[in-house]
Amino acid sequence: MERKHIDPHQFMTQPFTLFDKQWFLLTSGELKRKKFNCMTISWGSMGIMWNKPFIMVAVRPTRYTYEFMNTYDTFTICTFSGQYRSTLDMLGSRSGRDEDKIAASGLTPIASKVVDAPSYEEAELIIECKKMYWQDYEPQQFLTPAILLEYPKKDYHRMFFGEILDISGIKSFVAGKG
Repeated sequence: MERKHIDPHQFMTQPFTLFDKQWFLLTSGELKRKKFNCMTISWGSMGIMWNKPFIMVAVRPTRYTYEFMNTYDTFTICTFSGQYRSTLDMLGSRSGRDEDKIAASGLTPIASKVVDAPSYEEAELIIECKKMYWQDYEPQQFLTPAILLEYPKKDYHRMFFGEILDISGIKSFVAGKG
């Protein structure tokens, strides 16, 4: 897959489509040590925080990836063409605790440009991040009671804010180059 570096201010996307319809693959850990895990995410945000471009991802404490996100300083989020939808579905519904789901997926982990967490050869978009903040959701702060219905097991997400260190993607993600 041919991807080019994208300046965050030239990054062009439809964030609601990426998160809600196309999905991201969140990966944390270290490629060199072959100690990493991934999960499919459809909740998160991106923007500017503390004068830095950021991605916020939400991970439940019951997920195996939660351990990696707490242990390692970096993570990647990658998105893929529609042909990988069933792969992302599998990676989001099976646990790396129980099997080598990355090998089962057929995806090819590769070294990221600047972070220890791996990226994937098949990705159309790779965003490399370094953690800069985390916060657990506090149910008493939910202003809409219906949000509690998302947590029947009371496994409230932890938000991880990652400073975007590098973005690479196909040309459709570059402003004015689509």
